Amino acid sequence: MTVVSIFKLALFFTLTSTLVTISLQQEQPLLLNSAEQDSVYQVLSSINSATNWRTLFPDDLCSYPPHGVVCDYFTDPTTKNVTVHVTELSFGYVSDFTPNPSCSPNSTFSPLLFTSFKHLRKLFFYQCFTQTQAFVPVIPTTFGSSLEELVFINNPAFVGPLSGITGNFTSLRRLVLSGNGIHGAIPNAIGDLANIEEITLSRNKLSGKVSVNLSKLKKLKILDLSGNGFHGNVPSSVGNLTHLLKLDLSSNGFSGKIPESLSNLQALDFLDLSFNRFGNFGVPLFLAAMPRLKEVHLSGNLLGGEIPEIWGNLGGILGIGFSNMGLVGEIPASMGLHLRNLCYLGLDNNKLNGKVPEEFAFLEFVNEINLENNNLSGKLPFSANFTAKVGEKLRLKGNPELCVDEKLSHRESVGELKKCSKPDIPNPVLFIGVSHSELLTSSSSFLVLLLFWGHWILLA
Repeated sequence: MTVVSIFKLALFFTLTSTLVTISLQQEQPLLLNSAEQDSVYQVLSSINSATNWRTLFPDDLCSYPPHGVVCDYFTDPTTKNVTVHVTELSFGYVSDFTPNPSCSPNSTFSPLLFTSFKHLRKLFFYQCFTQTQAFVPVIPTTFGSSLEELVFINNPAFVGPLSGITGNFTSLRRLVLSGNGIHGAIPNAIGDLANIEEITLSRNKLSGKVSVNLSKLKKLKILDLSGNGFHGNVPSSVGNLTHLLKLDLSSNGFSGKIPESLSNLQALDFLDLSFNRFGNFGVPLFLAAMPRLKEVHLSGNLLGGEIPEIWGNLGGILGIGFSNMGLVGEIPASMGLHLRNLCYLGLDNNKLNGKVPEEFAFLEFVNEINLENNNLSGKLPFSANFTAKVGEKLRLKGNPELCVDEKLSHRESVGELKKCSKPDIPNPVLFIGVSHSELLTSSSSFLVLLLFWGHWILLA
């Protein structure tokens, strides 16, 4: 073999070895760096120390992760190097479809969550902090620029002020803190979350006036502050949230007048202002200008006045909650005429009088009507089929002058109503002031005359 041949052979093996090395490198998955991997193990142990996570998941946590741990690839714009990092952490078993790592009653909140995962986009806790108190941590200003979803649901032992949890969340789209021990007022920093689409702060211990300016939240679609201790007026800046689909301020202490600026919420389909302390200003007439409404709930506010004639453009409404509002007057027949998609109607515990509109009998999709404890009267206009369809959710007691047809009285839902009395039918009187003998004589003469004319017609 010549020198040239040996050189060519050596060159061939060198190139082949290089290509095999490159190929193997390309096939090998990128691994999570050891420091970030160790932080995941520590966080998992903080929410459930009874599980040996390192033994259960010994391999790379991005290649073989537990449910709830999600990773993604990132390319450095300068070096073009590709790395892998944790982007989602979800804890708390929700269902068989979302079997996140379960939390123990003594779960603790690891500070590593806000220091070790700089690429984190979603952080989710469901029923994790239920017994051992976990305090809202101080979030470093260097964390949060990538976070898009921050969700804490049903964690009653997760306590602290809301101001401590907002952070530098410039990319945040969803802020869901529901059923926790969060307290204090809403910080002004909430009004700077320009990319936010959902703010749900329901069922916490928040209080004070809502003074934050919401005008910058142009992308907001859901605002839910229900089940807290807020008081004072609803800020008029809520009317600037023109993309809002759901507004729930129920079960607070809001007072004054429901702001007219809410009429600007033309995309709104769910409005719940029930169980507050709004004043005696009547049902807002601006509801007539919100044609996309599907549900409107004002129960528990003594707004007073009559039910207005505002239903002509609200045919898409599915549910109306107007219970315990101090309403007077008659129920408008136009409600039954225009609200043909209605499923739920609550008008109970008011001072309504008059008859139940006959048009209600044509509400084919309704499955619950509550008219209890009013002053309604007259005959119930519903058929046997209608009462059978609605069943026990047809609530009518507490209306002593309301009555039901005898053929419906056996129905359980209307059994407490009295039966309608039959109208008096006068005895027929043929001849007033004529004696019995005279009546017989008159009748005989009439029969003779009738026979005479019959005989004459036959001979003619």
